[in-house]
Amino acid sequence: MKNPKLTVIIPTFNEEAYIEDALFSVAFADEIIVIDSFSTDKTPEIAKQYASKFLQRKFDNFSNQKNFALKEATGDWVLFVDADERVTHSLEAEIKETIQNPKHGGYKINFPHFYMNRFLYHHSDDVLRLVKREGAAFSGSVHEKLQCEGSIGKLKNKMLHFTYKDFGSYISKKEAYAWFQAKQQFDKGKKTTWLHLIFKPTYRFFRSFVLKGGFRDGVPGMTV
Repeated sequence: MKNPKLTVIIPTFNEEAYIEDALFSVAFADEIIVIDSFSTDKTPEIAKQYASKFLQRKFDNFSNQKNFALKEATGDWVLFVDADERVTHSLEAEIKETIQNPKHGGYKINFPHFYMNRFLYHHSDDVLRLVKREGAAFSGSVHEKLQCEGSIGKLKNKMLHFTYKDFGSYISKKEAYAWFQAKQQFDKGKKTTWLHLIFKPTYRFFRSFVLKGGFRDGVPGMTV
């Protein structure tokens, strides 16, 4: 029985401050594909030194970008990593063991966000990132959804996520996502009511800060 091969796919756009460390953290993969949206900084120059394949495509939405790279993948399994994320040694070992003896067709990984000089372990997400290549595909324009064949499990070890450089970048990123989502809702003909504006933010805060334990992350948790 042959050893299963792993492909890592990393989407980029002007990530010169992050991309090299991301590539170092996935050096164990059999294939590394960087799909770039025509960066204007040194991202392409850095990525070409380490990537098995360096692809460029004009960005239209997140799903199309990743699906384009997915078609170029040759591994039995695919791991999706962003430029500001890092695979730890413990997660690396778990990934290797998991694809050797898989029980599911895909696996979620937990992402604690790094903000204000600490990891917010109570403000984290479980995201499907490791999947069998056959049958895998993304859908959705903004918060793209990865789909795979078979059941979905969860890995124990976490992926480190250096998501926000500072408060300004945090606000800018949230605003960018807001515009993407607003356009997506507009294209679907959906409208926002005053009830949405009052109820949704209130519930979102209660769920994140109280139910999920965000208060345990102190001032950074409150800020988020």
